Amino acid sequence: MSKKRILVVDDEADLVFGLKIQLEKDNFHVLTAKDGQEGLNKVRQEKPDLLILDLMLPKLDGYKVCRMLKFDEKYKSIPIILLTARTQQEDQKVGYEVGADAYITKPFDAQELLKKIKELLKEV
Repeated sequence: MSKKRILVVDDEADLVFGLKIQLEKDNFHVLTAKDGQEGLNKVRQEKPDLLILDLMLPKLDGYKVCRMLKFDEKYKSIPIILLTARTQQEDQKVGYEVGADAYITKPFDAQELLKKIKELLKEV
């Protein structure tokens, strides 16, 4: 079985590196992008199986990226996990309104994130 491909879009290099190590250890193929525009381009080029997306990003914020993908027939089925430091109820509400499949706040529990990824990829 080929590895599931996950795109991590975050401008925090340490976090991206840590996630990449963790997810590769769990047998995922990890792609990365450091801003919203690059993330959007990579989704269009690579068609990942799942997207982990920060909200506060350079160029395009996570809400815009999420909305653009979820309103596009070609990409709307890709599960999107918003992984963000924004903990307000309002931020979470907007996240789900733009189509996010899950909303996880930083600092996060790696096991919780992994569980959510597997659930969204139906690998439970």
